[in-house]
Amino acid sequence: MPHPDTGSNGGTPDGTSEGASDATPDAATDGNVAYGRKPFKRSRSHFADRITADGRDGWPVEAGRYRLVASRACPWASRAVISRRLLGLEEAISLAITDPLQDDRSWRFTLDPDGRDPVLGIRFLSEAYDARESGYPGGVSVPAVVDVPSGQLVTNDFQQITLDFATEWTALHRPGAPDLYPEPLREEIDVVMAGVYRDVNNGVYRAGFATGQSEYEAAFRDLFRRLDLLSERLVDRRYLVGDTLTEADIRLFTTLVRFDAVYHGHFKCNRFKLAEDPVLWAYAKDLFQTPGFGDTVDFHHIKQHYYRVHTGINPTGIVPLGPDLSGWLTPHHREELGGRPFGDGTPPGPVPPAEEVPPTGRPEQLLTGS
Repeated sequence: MPHPDTGSNGGTPDGTSEGASDATPDAATDGNVAYGRKPFKRSRSHFADRITADGRDGWPVEAGRYRLVASRACPWASRAVISRRLLGLEEAISLAITDPLQDDRSWRFTLDPDGRDPVLGIRFLSEAYDARESGYPGGVSVPAVVDVPSGQLVTNDFQQITLDFATEWTALHRPGAPDLYPEPLREEIDVVMAGVYRDVNNGVYRAGFATGQSEYEAAFRDLFRRLDLLSERLVDRRYLVGDTLTEADIRLFTTLVRFDAVYHGHFKCNRFKLAEDPVLWAYAKDLFQTPGFGDTVDFHHIKQHYYRVHTGINPTGIVPLGPDLSGWLTPHHREELGGRPFGDGTPPGPVPPAEEVPPTGRPEQLLTGS
């Protein structure tokens, strides 16, 4: 996610990411203080090259060549982490997780030994941006895919990265990988995703970073109107499009899973809590309990990032202990609607040990306030 004045991708308008660190940013920054004090705008991704099977942009799909840099705090980056896991691309494209707290030098690899990414050898994601374009003036955002041999950023196009994982990386998918963007349903998926992106994914930021009452109220109304429509849509169907998981579910989930923890209070999206809408709550729990979704979520990173980085909105930096997250592990009964999560495929295997979410980020641990 990029800084508010540059827009772009990432969990916040600044390109946020996440990590398992309690360290505070090196210093308060103008970028962090600007949250909530500048009009919110999300711009197009500046680096939109694609990694494709035929390599038409000069970046062919190749196992082991690229590294996905993500923050577990960032909903936009979390899409790519979930997609990668569902499709079994863990061995094909390695994963770097940034600290959830960043400063003006961008996303930091302070979770790694010596504060350096062990594969790329860099301390800040901005170094990969600079290797691609010297003096690049824009925001440094996640998700980002970096070419390991050259150290250059390939793409930060958060909208396209996951679609390409699903359609261009098929030769490297695990056996039994689901079809997350099935051709016969793409038109409907695209329509659903457009509304979710405009009013929900982006809508919570429009509300949270609004600089005026009317701006906030317009975003608030758009958000909850869309959530009402989605709730109605999901009353009698398990998934958003068709009877299997698709890209549309991934994109909605990454906002819903953050809703009560940060958007309801921090972003003033408080007409209701997710847990107060029976349909959306059951739907979100169903996804959370599906391998590949909840096992990528780190609530500690999420809360640390939003409440401690957005100093323009939360100047004290106090991180709330709530909400009670135990509900994420309770029965949802959505299986009664039918549907086949992975279609003719199978669930992903266990999370690679090096990529497991620390206990502090899981619901059962966060209940204790640790």
